[in-house]
Amino acid sequence: MTSRKTLAAVPPAADAPGTDAPSDRAGAEERARRVVGSVADAVKERLDPRTVAARLDPIGFVPALAGAAKAVATHPGTAAKVGLGWGLDASRAGAVGALRAVGATTAGPAVLSERDPRYKDPVWEENAWYWLCRQEYTLLATRLRELAGGLELEPVTRRKIDFLVAQLIEAAAPPNWPAGSPGMVQKAFETGGRSLVRGARNALRDLVQNRGLPRQNTPGEFVVGEHLASTPGKVVYRNRLIELIQYAPQTPQVHAIPLLMSPPWINKFYIMDLAPGRSLVEWAVQHGHTVFMISYRDPDSTLRDLTVSDYLLEGPLAALDVVQEITGAPKVNVAGLCLGGTIAASMLAWLAARGDDRVNSLTLMNTLLDFTGPGILGVFTDEATVARLERTMRKDGYLPASSMKMTFDLLRATDLLWRYVEANWLQGRDPEPFDMLTWNADSTRMPAEMQAEYLRTCYIRNELAEGKLELAGERLDLQNVRQDAYVITAERDHIAPWESVYLGARRLGGTVRFVLSNSGHIAGVVNPPSPKSRHWFTEQSELPETAQDWRDDATEQRASWWEDWANWAEQHGGDKVAPPSLGSDAHPPLGDAPGTYVLRS
Repeated sequence: MTSRKTLAAVPPAADAPGTDAPSDRAGAEERARRVVGSVADAVKERLDPRTVAARLDPIGFVPALAGAAKAVATHPGTAAKVGLGWGLDASRAGAVGALRAVGATTAGPAVLSERDPRYKDPVWEENAWYWLCRQEYTLLATRLRELAGGLELEPVTRRKIDFLVAQLIEAAAPPNWPAGSPGMVQKAFETGGRSLVRGARNALRDLVQNRGLPRQNTPGEFVVGEHLASTPGKVVYRNRLIELIQYAPQTPQVHAIPLLMSPPWINKFYIMDLAPGRSLVEWAVQHGHTVFMISYRDPDSTLRDLTVSDYLLEGPLAALDVVQEITGAPKVNVAGLCLGGTIAASMLAWLAARGDDRVNSLTLMNTLLDFTGPGILGVFTDEATVARLERTMRKDGYLPASSMKMTFDLLRATDLLWRYVEANWLQGRDPEPFDMLTWNADSTRMPAEMQAEYLRTCYIRNELAEGKLELAGERLDLQNVRQDAYVITAERDHIAPWESVYLGARRLGGTVRFVLSNSGHIAGVVNPPSPKSRHWFTEQSELPETAQDWRDDATEQRASWWEDWANWAEQHGGDKVAPPSLGSDAHPPLGDAPGTYVLRS
């Protein structure tokens, strides 16, 4: 390359004293054309109707609503019948409400749920106004479901309309609004109106600082590395994608076979190492396992082109090599959670394709391997929605963390959104400290290429389950994963429905211990022993054909699955030996756990 000094020594062209040479002018013009062209392309992209639609309606709800409107127009009698029925029932409820206002105890037309904790206060039955609010709301919800359920819709449209109807019903619940919230009135009387002032302040603060959403936690109450992710250990490896943490032993001897934990890269790893006493990592270390944990970097634009193959090679495969080098163990046990479990199972299939049997056993927690029934996430994973998502990610090269968090909050809107509207905004309270919600707010970005590839290959085409997925040069076949596997799932999991997890467990080629817990997607991981813990399992060596067949044969145990897994993991842990050193000459400690990647955003 010509240096600036060399260029300065070149005299001006003889035919143009004091001016740029023709070649310089041509180069400048070419550069100007490229700049103008780039600006024009950017403007064109921003104004492209498809890009605008992707920004304003990333999930494609507008086309779904158009499809529903068309279905209503095709069969107007159905809508008229539902509307008439709702009108008659609403009138009856109003008449009964008037009678109850003067002391009557007449029953209303709506069948009310006795299990909804939002209505446990006796005022919902004793006060005529709140009784009427709940009656009218229940009648409306019933008729909306009836109307939506009677429409003839394509499967993709059906999922979106059902989701929208569910969101509308949850939003319309009386406790979410001043006129229907007895808690707001009671709190206002108790505080002399100060709760209303605090509530207005909270709402304004959240509008400015939290994208208009109610806070679930108060920043600073839990500090990562002090209150959360505090199990002692060292970072022993780092690449552009992961840090690998080795936890310090807490027993005189440890199992000879180390345990590598593979968390999801959606949110931070410390859901598996939450608070002391509520940490699965701590539990495993205290039960004599040498535990290693992958901590993923929160990706930025520089990692926009990372693929699922990159996550496999630079994630669990790289970690596996380091674990073996540090411990000298010929075999390693692997435990994966959610997406981290999907990539862990993929790693075992990849190793099997190469004749490599370094992994001794596999634990999968709330992990989908077969995406035939993705549950509510199917709303966000059709081809049109993924194409829209790609357009929104094109500018920055990643899916923003706020988008990921909002998606998962909407899946449980009553618990994660509307309960905080009532508590924070209507009653003027601050969120109560809760470690899991601190973790939930610590969202991460998703690299554009990886996110689109993952959604298409797994959710849309189900390639992993069908043996068609290719990663890093190998075709993956889950039937070739012949290691013993412990598969834990949760009966109230809204992200990985337990029946779908069961389908994936049957795809594995080894002996599977399938266990069902009584919790949800996150509480299924943070599940220390407690009087409320429950899990179910069978002693059958082979899983029945259907999840319901398995459930019919399963036996209930009044204990946490952690206790059951501890026994299973001990059987797969090998002999007891002296603990290995933290790190090695080849991989010396780089710093204290929880490392640096988990603290970046």
